Amino acid sequence: MVREKVTISTRTLQWKCVESRTDSKRLYYGRFILAPLLKGQADTIGIAMRRALLGETEGTCITRAKFEKIPHEFSTIVGIQESVHEILMNLKEIVLRSNLYGTHNASICVKGPREVTAQDIILPTSVEIIDNTQHIASLKEPIDLYIGLQIERNRGYRRQLPNDFQDGSYPIDAIFMPVRNANHSVHSYGNGNEKQEILFLEIWTNGSLTPKEALHEAARNLIDLFIPFLHAEE
Repeated sequence: MVREKVTISTRTLQWKCVESRTDSKRLYYGRFILAPLLKGQADTIGIAMRRALLGETEGTCITRAKFEKIPHEFSTIVGIQESVHEILMNLKEIVLRSNLYGTHNASICVKGPREVTAQDIILPTSVEIIDNTQHIASLKEPIDLYIGLQIERNRGYRRQLPNDFQDGSYPIDAIFMPVRNANHSVHSYGNGNEKQEILFLEIWTNGSLTPKEALHEAARNLIDLFIPFLHAEE
């Protein structure tokens, strides 16, 4: 964990990371300050940044899985401890890092008996698994398991329709959000008309982005949204 003493300049608007830590491979934390701000500005920036961090920051995840000769989601496969539904839930939790856009294919092809983890996923070269130990299934017998996967990069949360079943291919609810939580708080200092504010931002991510990277991406996204207003007269 890294912590720095908060020092505020009275001349220039500055931001700084004052605390940083890695709680696990899938949980990073960062605390940032922006100061000095005029009264009311901290809330204006804090609310916008929190919404951008949670709703505009992009991530990559598994959105579909295809099994061979499986009649429905709640089927069981002989020799596998988990049901198809449980395997889908485990795939939903896999954390990926990528700059790819569009839809791409991946797969799992293993032979039991063994534990199947995220390390067994065969991915495109530019996609990285954050935690290779994430559990997928337990093969208890010498059987072959093949799962075709579809991965996407997007933003927000996309709930799949339960009837979106296509020939053994099952949709998975997509949690594209790499930022798990974000909070902001305001500290005021000074007297009367000289009163100023410090904005504190706390960011938790799933490990596919550091809090600092998430902060930069959220700020860029906000700037892109406001640029059209600069050309309104034109």
